[in-house]
Amino acid sequence: MAPSQRDLQLTQVAGAGGRVVPLEDSGDLEDVRLLDSYEDGDNFNRIEEGMRRVQVSVSGMTCAACSNSVEAALKSVNGVLRASVALLQNKADVVFDPGLVKDEDIKNAIEDAGFEAEILSEPTTFGTKPHGTLLGQFTIGGMTCAACVNSVEGILRTLPGVRKAVVALATSLGEVEYDPAVISKDEIINAIEDAGFEASLVQSSEQDKIILGVAGIHSAIDEQLLEGMLSQFKGVKNFRFDTTSRQVEILFDPEVVNSRSLVDGIAEGCGGKFKLNVLSPYARMTSKDVEEAANMFRLFRSSLFLSIPVFLIRVICPHIPRVYSLLLWRCGPFQMGDWLKWVLVSLVQFVVGKRFYIAAARALRNGSTNMDVLVALGTSASYFYSVCALLYGAATGFWSPTYFETSAMLITFVLLGKYLECLAKGKTSDAIKKLVELSPATAVLLVKDKGGKCTGEREIDALLIQPGDSLKVLPGAKIPADGVVVWGSSYVDESMVTGESVPILKEVNSPVIGGTINSHGALHIQASKVGSDAVLSQIICLVETAQMSKAPIQKFADFVASIFVPTVVVMALLTLLGWYIAGALGAYPEQWLPANGNYFVFALMFSISVVVIACPCALGLATPTAVMVATGVGANNGVLIKGGDALERAQKIQYVIFDKTGTLTQGKATVTTTKVFVEMDRGEFLRLVASAEASSEHPLAKAIVEYARHFHFFDEPSATKDVEDNSKDSISGWLFDVSEFSALPGRGVHCFINGNQVLVGNRKLITESGIAISTKVEDFLVDLEESANTGILVAYGDSLIGVLGVADPIKREAAVVVEGLAKMGVRTVMVTGDNWRTARAVAKEFWLIPNSYPDVRSEERKDVYTGQVGIQDVRAEVLPAGKADVVRSFQKDGSIVAMVGDGINDSPALAAADVGMAIGAGTDIAIEAADYVLMRNNLEDVITAIDISRKTFSRIRLNYIFAMGYNVVAIPIAAGVFFPSLGIKLPPWAAGACMALSSVSVVCSSLLLRRYKKPRLTTILEITVE
Repeated sequence: MAPSQRDLQLTQVAGAGGRVVPLEDSGDLEDVRLLDSYEDGDNFNRIEEGMRRVQVSVSGMTCAACSNSVEAALKSVNGVLRASVALLQNKADVVFDPGLVKDEDIKNAIEDAGFEAEILSEPTTFGTKPHGTLLGQFTIGGMTCAACVNSVEGILRTLPGVRKAVVALATSLGEVEYDPAVISKDEIINAIEDAGFEASLVQSSEQDKIILGVAGIHSAIDEQLLEGMLSQFKGVKNFRFDTTSRQVEILFDPEVVNSRSLVDGIAEGCGGKFKLNVLSPYARMTSKDVEEAANMFRLFRSSLFLSIPVFLIRVICPHIPRVYSLLLWRCGPFQMGDWLKWVLVSLVQFVVGKRFYIAAARALRNGSTNMDVLVALGTSASYFYSVCALLYGAATGFWSPTYFETSAMLITFVLLGKYLECLAKGKTSDAIKKLVELSPATAVLLVKDKGGKCTGEREIDALLIQPGDSLKVLPGAKIPADGVVVWGSSYVDESMVTGESVPILKEVNSPVIGGTINSHGALHIQASKVGSDAVLSQIICLVETAQMSKAPIQKFADFVASIFVPTVVVMALLTLLGWYIAGALGAYPEQWLPANGNYFVFALMFSISVVVIACPCALGLATPTAVMVATGVGANNGVLIKGGDALERAQKIQYVIFDKTGTLTQGKATVTTTKVFVEMDRGEFLRLVASAEASSEHPLAKAIVEYARHFHFFDEPSATKDVEDNSKDSISGWLFDVSEFSALPGRGVHCFINGNQVLVGNRKLITESGIAISTKVEDFLVDLEESANTGILVAYGDSLIGVLGVADPIKREAAVVVEGLAKMGVRTVMVTGDNWRTARAVAKEFWLIPNSYPDVRSEERKDVYTGQVGIQDVRAEVLPAGKADVVRSFQKDGSIVAMVGDGINDSPALAAADVGMAIGAGTDIAIEAADYVLMRNNLEDVITAIDISRKTFSRIRLNYIFAMGYNVVAIPIAAGVFFPSLGIKLPPWAAGACMALSSVSVVCSSLLLRRYKKPRLTTILEITVE
């Protein structure tokens, strides 16, 4: 049963210490607190008596070999029972005997293996930070390939106070979890800059900081005025004004002053002289992306402007006699043409190309290599050889050909490639930009007096909205914040957030989501969640987190990147020596040599071509760009993907396990039948049952109470909209007093009324209580169950007095989706706590199911049957805690298993599955146990999720094939392997052009995923629509 929005907690809460609250279960539903997590550790959840479990943060792991080393080191310690290492989480789980092993021994074992370790006081989970730490997001400029990423991550993880650091190449972002008492954000920025990269803070998890853009400051006096106001403002702890960007960063005490009163106070204090606007961190990120692309274009333009004359001097001018005669005019030791080329190329090499030398130097200083090393090496070889050739000619009179134009054109083409790559990478983050643009810039605040009466309205910045604010939303305007309607009614288009295409009616007390569009009438809403707590912010956060994560397939690219540049340098040296020695030995004719050239020059050009044509960037971008686009495409279709690892696992899914209630069914249970077997009035019977069930929060209990209330008061259930909130108030006047109430998970409820025991639940509850079920009642139950109803038995005292039938209709798309999954090669399973007859009746609704079923009366019956089409496997009579065991039973043979549940009562199974999909989450996108969050309550999104994953990894494989194939083919061509037989020779400048375009082509290949369209079920099922 889907919860209302006001019952949802949208912040990402710690799950390791989450408390599971078992409530009454008459069928297959157990109730768990909405955002509690289930930490699946297989045997780790079962700790033997006397054993102790700790979690250790492990720094320095970069690949699977590292995690295997740590795991082996831990298992070798005497007294360690079990050890498991998670590479992506940089964490180890260890179960040990405290009598033999101390925490310090575990830490020392990891450090002896060459890694850094820190014992965690308590397990950390997704979206949570240990007490006292902050999560900072930084932009990092200057990264070109996976080697740069590894270098920055290594530097950050070695800093004292930094607990975790993740860097993403595609977004040029780094997320750092750090202890502000040990290290500041400025020190983190300095560490990144000391390594030779550019860095700046985007945003922090600090809730007491605001960044304002200030217009109207024209002199030092204006700056002093602003600083004077801030210095005297009560609650302002610290501030910093940047004269270049005209931005002021203010740190304040939220208990003394809030952001809106701070902005209002500055505006009033300056008398309207300054115009203030709150800066969104995402807007600042976008501006940095634009600035980077503009800077790269400026460098390319400068290099092109200087390189064209060099090209003309070398290629065109020799065919123009008058111009050529001027170039041959000797000026000092060199000709005029040589002077011009030397000067122009020097500007390109050391002014425009300075960034390559800086980047190469920092890479080498950090003990790594990257593309910049190759570019700097290739261009320097060409440039300095040409300089030496000139000087040698001036000294000896023997003039060898120079290759200045090679250096200039190499740098020009590389810069062109980098500029195009910036543009393409910017397109990959369009999903986040579109999500950010959904939020309106301003909001209309209703100003009220102390009595709550509206006295006026004013326009404020949407980032200054506070919880509890009353806001006015005009027709056609965007809703500025999450909240509740307090006045008016209208239809709201939520498609851009939830993917639900049909506008939804919003009336008083209806929840609304920020960023959605009000279609018709005016609304007054009361803001409830703003800032990072808002639904839109959490969607952006999830998409960002997914884009920051690395898919396991990325390990391959990281490994190749670590050895790529040294391998290419060795190949270039072998090429140089091979051609030079072969020439010296007369293995090829002198006619192959350039005019006035020699064997060394001939060999050097091949060697330079090898250096500059090799491209590690394409490999490094193959996975992150595709994952980045896929997560954005998924968000646009209402499918939120929590990471690259989940995306990779989903494309291998072999089994999809569906929970029945609320997933395959509509989750709206209704009482269909009531049968009393004793001399008791039907109204009294329902009153008795409702009294027992009124204290339960279970969906079936709510359905029974609602049915009884309707029967007692003769009103329509739909007439009472807030039954869930005030049902106890509306019916408390006619219920019996209940004592000693208890909910029994998987069975029902037990209580006392008027001194007599009352039991409401399934067969197991009744039989375990020693109450006999007569043949008449059993036959009635069988009829109910074979018609897809759940039978609820009621006992009063020591006798069974009646039965209620409760039904939950199958979703209309369920059968088609199950058939579609079968067509995709995915086997489907239904798991339910209901008995076999009800499960069989539900399964019959999924098209073709076999005619023979297990004998439900047999004591030796099996809990599984297999069909040809539709639901291919059913597990019935599964207790709430047993769903995770069902998942594991399918994983025993190595199969990849997905679990689809509503995220409310399926957390253990969702966490146990290889891919957990929470369906129908709506605004509750922070379900911790799920890898995929499907925002709509539509099973078709399960197919969409798997299809996105498959298409993404098909694209990633294609990217890798191209990136590897490019290097495998291009390097031999550049080395001149085909020159003797085919006469193919690739000049260094052409090799540079190929290298520049290779990474661009990989990014553009990933961008093709933006054209993704959700699969049509008619296509999957091969149905022809007339």
